[in-house]
Amino acid sequence: MSERYPRIRLRTESRGYWIWEGLRLDFYMRRPHTEMARAVMRSMDIYVNAVGAENLGFYVDDEGDSWELDQETWALNRRNLLEAPWPRVILEDAREIGPQRYQFEYYGRQIDDPEWSGSKLHACVASFWLPTEYLEEHGPGRVRELALELAAPLPFCSGNVGLAFLGPNDTMAIPQEIRDRCFRYPGMDLPDVSSFAYNIGTRVRGPSWMTFLGQPVLGELGGASALRARLRSPGTTVQELDGDRAVVTLGEWPDAGDTEQGRTLPAYRELARLLEPWRYEGPMFDHSFSPEDRRRWERRFLD
Repeated sequence: MSERYPRIRLRTESRGYWIWEGLRLDFYMRRPHTEMARAVMRSMDIYVNAVGAENLGFYVDDEGDSWELDQETWALNRRNLLEAPWPRVILEDAREIGPQRYQFEYYGRQIDDPEWSGSKLHACVASFWLPTEYLEEHGPGRVRELALELAAPLPFCSGNVGLAFLGPNDTMAIPQEIRDRCFRYPGMDLPDVSSFAYNIGTRVRGPSWMTFLGQPVLGELGGASALRARLRSPGTTVQELDGDRAVVTLGEWPDAGDTEQGRTLPAYRELARLLEPWRYEGPMFDHSFSPEDRRRWERRFLD
């Protein structure tokens, strides 16, 4: 077990799938998919080249079934990403047994589609998974570099890069194995990007190891210089990016924290307070994770 995060390898009793610790790199974009399909394709290719195409062996179709990736189905997924107005592209780990280490997810939306009443809150989202073994082998500098490479083509409003519980742990049914740990390790996220993309708009999900900020939030904060002046925790950096964007990095390594050991992540709490006016709270559909507990978890860096 790393001193910065727990080693988690759980097979759930209720649903029989694996949960493990890993890294999520998620970017939310308030642009119609048709305007940025090629940008998403560039980021996907950067990811595939970084982790190795041999580590992605399956894709998920529109019915939710997994199929093997071969030359023909790679082309099918690329065509879907470039040509479909509402694409869902999910590429999965090549391993059939055990924890899934690598995954790419993209959900495209037709932003401001007049036929969809909720489209004013929609966002497109691209998500990339990495195992902690990648972090340990290549170091946090390489992971930061990769995050910046993935972000560069994307017209993101916000993005989060950090530790997370990896697995099919959507908000509809957060398993007990996660609920027992999420309050202990506040730096580990519970992401459900497919649901968040329906109503996140231009809001920000909150602090993570690397928090990417675009417009309008960065502008309303006064820009990167003003943001830098208001963040004083040791190890926190603010880096300006092209296109009136910035990334806040909280320390050299991602950190899960540990409330049982008194590690409450003060740098994360400082950034959370600063971002609170623009903070997004996720859906509260999970009946086993009560609205009260969900809100307590969402506000774990604020209360």
